[in-house]
Amino acid sequence: MNKFLAGGILRNLLAGMVAVVMAVVMVPVTAQDEKAEALKMDRSKILSQPGVFGIFTTYKWLPEWYELSLSERMDYVFRVMELIKKHEDSVLVDVYLTAGLGGRSDFFFRIHSLELAKAQTFLREFRQTAIGKYVEVLDTLIGVTKPLNYITKERVPELYSGLASATYTGDVPRYAIVIPVKKSAEWWNLSFDQRLVEMKAHTLSTLEYMGSIKRKLYHSTGLDDADFITYFETSDLIAFNNLLTSLASIPENKYHVRWGDPITLGTILGPEKVVRVLAE
Repeated sequence: MNKFLAGGILRNLLAGMVAVVMAVVMVPVTAQDEKAEALKMDRSKILSQPGVFGIFTTYKWLPEWYELSLSERMDYVFRVMELIKKHEDSVLVDVYLTAGLGGRSDFFFRIHSLELAKAQTFLREFRQTAIGKYVEVLDTLIGVTKPLNYITKERVPELYSGLASATYTGDVPRYAIVIPVKKSAEWWNLSFDQRLVEMKAHTLSTLEYMGSIKRKLYHSTGLDDADFITYFETSDLIAFNNLLTSLASIPENKYHVRWGDPITLGTILGPEKVVRVLAE
């Protein structure tokens, strides 16, 4: 056979094989693929959009942890960081240090996910790690983010405007505070308009502190023993103390049957420092 003809036939065969491979690889994007893409954790979006599940889980080291060598502790902690990396497309994990700020706990996770089952999988795998065997779970809170219910643009335009325009101008926050809240049956049996009056007073008492305190609310009724999880970040703990004093003195406070119990205070650290401190 003419060598040029043979070469042409070979090229055609190779081209056909490539076409078949590409047809297999370049399958149409399915709804499942689109959903997987949507679950990727864009931090700015996940922390601002409604419909996101939040889990706060608090831990205390078992005495056996301190019997391990420093190299063993460092190795175990780095494995947890690898686990966080493994789940980064579906779960956003933040770690806070509480050791030294209270006798109950040493650290806590704040976990966000669009699917609660994804967060559950991460926590289950965390408990299966070497480090998971050396911690006691002290508390777990579960909630979900929702749009504003009371202070909306349509119902209270002026107050909504003040709320929307309030901007955090303080230093980079150093502390995180988690406060679970449960309302009484009397609160839930008020009419919506009566609750709106109370929430107007609540919001007015917080506006002056929004420049120095960040706040995020999670709804927990039916998901947890609490009704709400309030999460704060600040570098000004005096301002935070003043804020909570202000909230304690308004009529809405009489409808609380749980306010804290516990209040969890932790420091916000970068990943590298978290690793070092957790391993100490």
